[in-house]
Amino acid sequence: MFFSLSKLLDVLLSPYTWGLAFLLLAVPWRRPRHRASWRRRRIAGIVGIAILLFFSLEPVANEMLYRLEHATTSTYRPDTVYDAVVLLGGVSDERVVAETGQPAYNDNVERLVATHRLLADGHARFAIVSGAAESPDLAEHGEARVLGRQIALWGVDPARVILEEEARNTRENAVFSQRIAKERGFEKVLIVTSAFHMRRSIECFEAVGMKVDTLAVDFRAHGGAKPGSTSWLPRAGYLTDSTRTLREVAGLYIYRWQGYARPPR
Repeated sequence: MFFSLSKLLDVLLSPYTWGLAFLLLAVPWRRPRHRASWRRRRIAGIVGIAILLFFSLEPVANEMLYRLEHATTSTYRPDTVYDAVVLLGGVSDERVVAETGQPAYNDNVERLVATHRLLADGHARFAIVSGAAESPDLAEHGEARVLGRQIALWGVDPARVILEEEARNTRENAVFSQRIAKERGFEKVLIVTSAFHMRRSIECFEAVGMKVDTLAVDFRAHGGAKPGSTSWLPRAGYLTDSTRTLREVAGLYIYRWQGYARPPR
């Protein structure tokens, strides 16, 4: 139920959806009888366009994402050899992998690269690769298996890669990773995920009582010192960034409401 609800919220928590809804309200589906109806439709159209334009601007999208990415600070200790590094999923597309027979990574791939680097450089003994296939029919091409195979292809002993193939969301990443850590006796654990996703990840592991260090990667937003001019032209990519940020923040508070996330004490 929670998994299905999260997919529905992905649609509802989107400036694109909001803007489109207002624009639909502005469409004269039938001839209005009163001038007030025309005014309401005109206002709805203006609001819809304003929403789409506002969230498509670089200064808006960048500021929102920057604040989210820097809501936490990485606690990774380079002088420590961790018992395990937990790689949180959300990196590959199982449908494309199944159709093409090739890896299909999205723009969260730095999570995978960083995990491999930690293993290869000896900063972690094992990796817990967490992520289930969305469809049981595609289990062979699920997140954990694809990423685990990639790490092995890059030269890491497969015996050092532990596949966790049940988790479908961040809460389950924490629940099932904690189970593995207890079974294996892992005490020093590091989690790796994208910077925008780190705050929710920390709170999910806190909620299951698992103390971890963190390494945020895949930063996308810039501070005020970025060279070059800021663009004030609306772009679909900036709308995507705004949407991603809003969904992540909403997801955090929904997780807290459900008891799946807890701010560190």
